Amino acid sequence: MKQWYEKLFENYGRKYDSEIFTEGTAGECNFIEQEIGYDKSVRILDLGCGTGRHSIELASRGYTVCGIDLSQSMLERARQKAARAQVNIEFSRHDARNLPFKNEFDLVMMLCEGGFPLMETDEMNYSILKNATTALKDKGKFIFTTLNGLFPLFNSIEKFHTEASKEGEGAVYSGNTFDLMTFRDYNITSIEDDDGNTLELECNERYYIPPEINWLLKTLGYEKIDIFGARQGDFSRRHKLTGDDFEMLVVAERKP
Repeated sequence: MKQWYEKLFENYGRKYDSEIFTEGTAGECNFIEQEIGYDKSVRILDLGCGTGRHSIELASRGYTVCGIDLSQSMLERARQKAARAQVNIEFSRHDARNLPFKNEFDLVMMLCEGGFPLMETDEMNYSILKNATTALKDKGKFIFTTLNGLFPLFNSIEKFHTEASKEGEGAVYSGNTFDLMTFRDYNITSIEDDDGNTLELECNERYYIPPEINWLLKTLGYEKIDIFGARQGDFSRRHKLTGDDFEMLVVAERKP
């Protein structure tokens, strides 16, 4: 049986690209460039690339990028967009819980969740972090965003999504229930797919607090771990993480 995140992205590429949060792509890629020192020799893996917005932006700036995703339809749209942008990117279908890569990339990026933390168990989420790490070269860097577990302790997730919907995001969330024992938010997500069909999905997502991320990454051998507030279109080391940040931005290095 397909999981909710598989159903969500079966036919959602065009709608996804119209979501307001996709407008921050260029600014987010500016941060990626800074973190890799503008080194065009760096090989990048975009894990959970979706429609390829970050992959295409970075490739257009001269970087070598490989994009993977679980959704074939999202990958098809990514390939179409890359062709229009006249950039060469290898887009492949892989499950992030079972990747074929080993010591191949200088940077792994996993932005806008990119699979983590959508999985149905903590063990599956951890396997994504583990596989991303295995794909890295010894001195590689891992940059990703994830849901900030501090946020629901101080704010209403449902109110946050309601306000975001008013600003132009297509998905509508209702019936949010946040479980303090598991740090999972359960909700009904309603979307209109690319063919105009309305889907209602029973979803749940795992929120992580900074000490959890630190511990998980340390078990994987990371020696330098920095966590910031993730601001749409404005990723920066200046943004100290607070309880009002919906997402956190993580920058981890194997051997600084």
